[in-house]
Amino acid sequence: MRFLGLFLRTLFLIVVVVITARVASPQNETIWSAYDTPSDLFRIILGAAVCLFVGVQIFRYSRDPADMRKWVVIGGAALPLALLCAVVIW
Repeated sequence: MRFLGLFLRTLFLIVVVVITARVASPQNETIWSAYDTPSDLFRIILGAAVCLFVGVQIFRYSRDPADMRKWVVIGGAALPLALLCAVVIW
């Protein structure tokens, strides 16, 4: 149960990072054109901060087996929804 909880938690957080990176990418064609509009630049900076925060959370997990058992239930429900969001956004 502990390994399954850790696996589902990690997959969920990876999908969240991918979704955040996709949403935070500039609306223009390249990243170098993000300086043309301040909203694109702000979106990139905020998205990078969120991706960094969630990326750090992937490696900082609780050693408590009860927390990992909770992630079996949470990951089982949230991971398919996150994957669905990723497919729709892409």
